[in-house]
Amino acid sequence: MLIKKPADIPSSEITPKSVYMNRRKFMAGAAAAGAAALIGGRISEVASPSKKVEASGTKLQTTKSPLSTTETQTPFKDITNYNNFYEFSTDKYGPAELSKNFKTHPWKLTVEGAVANKKTFDIDTLMSLHALEDRIYRHRCVEGWSMVIPWVGYSLSELINQVQPTSKAKYVEFHTLYDPGQMPGQKAPVLDWPYTEGLRMDEAMHPLALLCFGLYGETLPNQDGAPVRIVVPWKYGFKSIKSIVKIRFVDHEPATAWNKAAPNEYGFYSNVNPDKDHPRWSQKYERVIGAGLFSGRKKTVIFNGYGDQVASLYKGMDLNKYY
Repeated sequence: MLIKKPADIPSSEITPKSVYMNRRKFMAGAAAAGAAALIGGRISEVASPSKKVEASGTKLQTTKSPLSTTETQTPFKDITNYNNFYEFSTDKYGPAELSKNFKTHPWKLTVEGAVANKKTFDIDTLMSLHALEDRIYRHRCVEGWSMVIPWVGYSLSELINQVQPTSKAKYVEFHTLYDPGQMPGQKAPVLDWPYTEGLRMDEAMHPLALLCFGLYGETLPNQDGAPVRIVVPWKYGFKSIKSIVKIRFVDHEPATAWNKAAPNEYGFYSNVNPDKDHPRWSQKYERVIGAGLFSGRKKTVIFNGYGDQVASLYKGMDLNKYY
């Protein structure tokens, strides 16, 4: 089975800085106790750095997954040098350099909450729970840029089945590592660290929701969320939390990092929706990374093009209200 997708995304060099718009900026309200981190500016479209950081991971044994798009993949150098990973830097090219010495082994992931089998997995055990698959997914950022990335992993449901959630488990909560010594971005109050995210149980159990360990057939580069992250391709990229150390099953909608920071801008669901604009920019179009300034703008598709697979999850919901 091939997922129906928009027209192929071309690959080329990233557009120069001189023609890019200002990246989004943060205003940390240090003087106002309890003030949320605010996002200012427009789409983040910064220039190629003078020095590309090359990532070299470990080759992984994988099988091809039918849950893939046939679109042209974004070049490895772009995927690994243009990153949203604020734990390291708010600059798109900062994480590649600042995460070079990030230690991802040994690594533990704890699963707790409303489950019959609370467990702690080391990364090697976690990777061996199920055959690793190559899955080529579209990735859409809330700022308006997109990529096509060949991820490596298996359905998150495989891990969930290992711990046997109880009837009280209505949502899944995820936590990123908190370690300002290794993650210098956590020293600044741009978000309420550690980064947290969440999914409804049916979303987490959907076959497309990926527990991810690599890309382009190799282990994840540090700047892309090593050693383990999730990828939820029908949602904006910030929902696909990186460098996970804890998963909790809970009976209530969990607080999430961006929703806490700016609830009027970032909802819990955050499904890709061209009809629901961000308060300060349109979501109707996206900039394809690697396609160039003038050739890369295209219309955004509802659910990022995965509507045939996931629209039934939201039947009867007002997606402009539950954004």
